[in-house]
Order: sequence, then structure tokens, then C-alpha cells
Amino acid sequence: MGCDGGTIPKRHELVKGPRKVEKVDKNAELVARWNYCALSQEKLCRPIVACELGRLYNKDAVIEFLLDKSADKTPMEAASHIKSIKNVTELNLVDNPAWSGDKESIKGDKYDDIQSSRFICPVVGLEMNGRHRFCFLRNCGCVFSERALKEIKSEVCHK
Repeated sequence: MGCDGGTIPKRHELVKGPRKVEKVDKNAELVARWNYCALSQEKLCRPIVACELGRLYNKDAVIEFLLDKSADKTPMEAASHIKSIKNVTELNLVDNPAWSGDKESIKGDKYDDIQSSRFICPVVGLEMNGRHRFCFLRNCGCVFSERALKEIKSEVCHK
């Protein structure tokens, strides 16, 4: 059974050290932020809306959240600042022509690149995958990379 005199335990076998803190993978967190709804945790599908904090939502999930007036509704921190549909802006996103995520059937025999994105910046062509900053104009909902807005330096919509 052990400790019958035949073995002498060492210190590292008896004393447990401090536990290592588990770190969240930054890439996985960015992919989740740009591909999934912040409210319902479902995959983003059109129409996509954004709040003033920059979080992306499915419009259906926001409408369901606003219509749910039940008393047992748990306050969600992801959408606690949204009081009406006027607090969100519907986004005009440009599709990435190189993206083939939903078009191919996933059999498990191909490499799935999590850094490829469904949407791109229409001016510069950067993918909307979390590596680059993106901005949207509140009056029209057009989405551009921050790099494109710095290069053009105008306050009107580029479309």
C-alpha cells in the first residue's frame, strides 16, 4: 500500500504547490467576439447590429431581449445598457470573397482557419477577424477598418 518503510517520500511528493492560474486563450476570445452574438452566444447571422460599446449582436436576439418583460428575466451584462432598439446600429458589412466557411461541408478532413473572416473592410481589404480595429458609422452603419479611416481622413461615408 505504500509508506510501509520501503520508500521514503520526498518533499515535492507530500507538499502541493500553488495552483497555476488558467489563462484564457486570446485568439480564441477574439474569434468568439467577432463570430458569435454577445447576447445569445449563437453564430452571427444577418442582420447584425452593434451597440456603442462595439459588441456585435444578432438583431433577433436583441429584439427578443427587449420584448422579454418577465420578472424572472436574469439581467445580462452583455446587454444591460441596451434599453431600446435605438441604442443599436444595424451594420452594413462587406462579404469576404475568399471566405468559404459555410459553403463547404465539414467532413473533418480539411484545415479550418479560425483567423479567416466572413467580412472585410471595403476600402483596405483587411479581414474582420479581431486582429485589426474596426469602426462603424452610427448614421449609416457602414463598417471600416481604423486604418482606412486614418488614411482617408474624412467624416462622411466612403460609399
